[in-house]
Amino acid sequence: MLIPSIDLMGGRVVQLRQGTELLFEDRDIDFWRDRFSAFPIVQLIDLDAALGRGSNGEIVRRLCASRPCQVGGGIRTAEAAARMIGAGAAKVIVGSALFHDDGIDERRARELVEAVGADQLIAAIDGRDGRVVTRGWTRTCAIAPADAARALEPFVGAFLYTHVDTEGTMEGLALDPVLEVKAATSRRLIAAGGIRHRQEIDALDRLGIDAVVGMAIYTQAISIEG
Repeated sequence: MLIPSIDLMGGRVVQLRQGTELLFEDRDIDFWRDRFSAFPIVQLIDLDAALGRGSNGEIVRRLCASRPCQVGGGIRTAEAAARMIGAGAAKVIVGSALFHDDGIDERRARELVEAVGADQLIAAIDGRDGRVVTRGWTRTCAIAPADAARALEPFVGAFLYTHVDTEGTMEGLALDPVLEVKAATSRRLIAAGGIRHRQEIDALDRLGIDAVVGMAIYTQAISIEG
């Protein structure tokens, strides 16, 4: 399944290469909401909240009221996750809060699952150079993505694995790291990071893996018509 991504920064829809270089921006958020109306769910990421420099909360709440959304970005506490579900999010994506420098924060994972339930909780595992990175990809943890998936499996309903090495580059998703994470868990897996062709999405679908796509949609490399 293809899951289109709406990344928000400064009240705009944006696409970044490697999380820093702005390659696309559009203030017409409702246009993209409507473009994605045929999809069962949309991924909605508040980049400002993720980086701790503001929030697009009003826009997030408005979009959640009109489309099923899995929402991430700056959700670091059980209370914040519960508020997001209360605001209409179908699922919440939590990343940095689940990790400390040495590995998994099990206490925080337990608090989150108690607050919203495993079925509504997606753990974001961002991998670069074979290690999990957090805090907007600025900190590296001493744990591999597959090991993180094994440790977090009891607490979540799904995983979002982003291959940071290729995120936003449209160089194609590196399949081997994705398969390592898939082999480590029985939970649903969603993959992201450089997808550029419809064939990649189809190949992931055959493996039972969903695909989050941003840049390739916004640059029209992948058509979502028909």
